[in-house]
Amino acid sequence: MKRILALFCIYLALVAPAATAADMVAPDVLVRDVTNEVLAIVRADKAIQAGDTHRVLQLVDAKVLPHFDFRRMTMLAVGRDWRDASPAQQAKLTEAFRTLLVRTYSNALTQYRDQVIDFKPSRAADADTRVQIRTEVKQAGAQPIGIDYMLEKTDKGWKVFDVVVAGVSLVTNYRSNFAQEIRNGGVDGLIRSIEDKNRSLEAEQARQ
Repeated sequence: MKRILALFCIYLALVAPAATAADMVAPDVLVRDVTNEVLAIVRADKAIQAGDTHRVLQLVDAKVLPHFDFRRMTMLAVGRDWRDASPAQQAKLTEAFRTLLVRTYSNALTQYRDQVIDFKPSRAADADTRVQIRTEVKQAGAQPIGIDYMLEKTDKGWKVFDVVVAGVSLVTNYRSNFAQEIRNGGVDGLIRSIEDKNRSLEAEQARQ
């Protein structure tokens, strides 16, 4: 499961110039074109291939983060307890979870070698405001892995609010753990737990 989810960061580089509602790029085109662009960068960047996490973080920051709705992702991961959190707690949770996702999966980009991505035909209609874009990652000697992107149309373009890897939702995957942390220490306890994990990941990456 860890290896499957590690592929998440490789294929989530969904970025495009800011678009108005009139000229917004279709979500399937966005996923296909920009994913190919990012993988081309990875193939050409020897530092990333050698495990330079700083370069990976730069790439993720430039190509991925602006096009994810981290607040919505955090709300879905926290579940019903989100409503009980204060606005300040919600902001801290969002920032901590955003950092956790970036830190957890930044190393995955260095693992890319020769995987092939098959982009499935989109079933979305022009009037849809939420779409599921399906892809399949093919690797030599292994079963293909399905990665589906859940996107929502906003006035700032299409935003990713969940990723489903091999049938497992990214945000739902965290929900039971987050619920347990809240039962043990409340919302502040969850914030501390995520921040502790982030510090541990940062120290681990600094040693590499």
